[in-house]
Amino acid sequence: MLLDLARDRASELAVDDGTRTRTFGELLDRCHRFASFLRNDAGFEPGGHISLLMGNRVEGIELLIGAVLAGQWVTPINWHLVEEEIDYVVGDSGSRLIVSDDRHAGIADRVTANRPGVRVLRAGDELDRLLDAVNPRPLDLEAPAGGNMIYTSGTTGRPKGVKRVAPPTVGAALVQHGKLGANIRLDGAGPHLITGPMYHAAPLMFALYDNANGAPILIMPRWDESEALEILMRREVAHVHFVPTMFVRLLRLADEERAAFSAPKLVKVLHGAAPISPAVKRRMIDWWGPVLIEYWGGTEGGVNTLIDSVDWLEHPGTVGRALPAFEIFSVGEKGERLPSGEIGDLYCRSSLLDRPFEYHGDEVKTDAAYLEPGVFTIGDVGFVDDAGYVHLADRRSNMIISGGVNIYPAEIEQVIQEHPAVEDVGVFGIPDEEWGESVKAAIALRAGFEASSELEKQILGFARESLAGYKVPRSVDFESELPRHPSGKLYIRKLRDRYWAGREANI
Repeated sequence: MLLDLARDRASELAVDDGTRTRTFGELLDRCHRFASFLRNDAGFEPGGHISLLMGNRVEGIELLIGAVLAGQWVTPINWHLVEEEIDYVVGDSGSRLIVSDDRHAGIADRVTANRPGVRVLRAGDELDRLLDAVNPRPLDLEAPAGGNMIYTSGTTGRPKGVKRVAPPTVGAALVQHGKLGANIRLDGAGPHLITGPMYHAAPLMFALYDNANGAPILIMPRWDESEALEILMRREVAHVHFVPTMFVRLLRLADEERAAFSAPKLVKVLHGAAPISPAVKRRMIDWWGPVLIEYWGGTEGGVNTLIDSVDWLEHPGTVGRALPAFEIFSVGEKGERLPSGEIGDLYCRSSLLDRPFEYHGDEVKTDAAYLEPGVFTIGDVGFVDDAGYVHLADRRSNMIISGGVNIYPAEIEQVIQEHPAVEDVGVFGIPDEEWGESVKAAIALRAGFEASSELEKQILGFARESLAGYKVPRSVDFESELPRHPSGKLYIRKLRDRYWAGREANI
């Protein structure tokens, strides 16, 4: 854990964002100073809330750990949100402090202007001066621990803060970070590269867990596929997290650039957060070898399944089998457990906790997530086969009901994504007087292709070769770009809402 690393490897690199670096000794010192500031100088009692509004940088790691040491809930805010949405998160979380970088300081100042009890602190020189002036008290490992409260991406509605159960003490929290890393095979064996935004749970927390086991964290300020390949090679990265859209963009690099890539130290490539086309995954395995590890889970319950490349090639399309702490099964419309192979709402049974998480300030939503103590859902639909492998169909909220038949957009999107003209695709239901809903596809084209009725016919014909007729979209909207979250998830409501506006029902 961090205390041991700061003692035994104090001068070794712990975090590097390309501009700023921290050794393990410096990381612990700054985390400790920030915790002491929160608890002793600012007077924040355990259970309080702070927010981070900044791009990818080293302070994101030290402020998160510092908040945990101070018993605070910390919310990294999605900087892609508009000001009104950021204002909502700050108010809903009850944050008393926002740490912002210069780029987002103006928004932070405006959303706190009418909140006299909320302070804005700028990362960089201001934060450095503050920490230098702190006289830290001895670290109390028996004090209550804090945790992260990350807001769901809100792709179908208002985001909600997710509070997972925090360990009882600071010491237990530091130990747990390393254990959670080991559970998903992040053993600290080499550098860990953050490729996605650090307000998202997976890239942030996977890196933190790996770091607790000794891995130096390398941070990309923003995603760039060519730069990612260069860093993987030059820095001899061992572990990295990707989302499927990143794989698609990597595979579309020039043949010469892909052929030049060689990263023998790269041994674990975790991916999840959104469905992946089996064809895309096979191409990545063919290119990089059997280093891909897929997971399924969510901000709420963490990682619930895992599967490596070798196992996946024998069971294509699955997201793996349940980790030892979980049992996974599908449930029918009446709450009954379904036999293996039948599609229903997927539920996870935790063997460790009766209530692994709650939605901040929303008891109704929290209660709705639990079938019984310890048994929860995050809204995914799918089935579990006879061998225990979990297969996803889609999100319950994305499902289209046409003529009484359930249609899952993810399946359709994965087929259409394979068409050579398609850069990105989203599938959703729109009103239909006869069928209730009909299937619509929104498509962004690759460079060199132009929207036309002829191309629409080609794409739909391509889809018809692999899909039942009732699943094939009735029509296509060509878009310059789809509203996709940097985590890879599609803001489907931004596509659907224009068709459902003014209607009493939206399904």
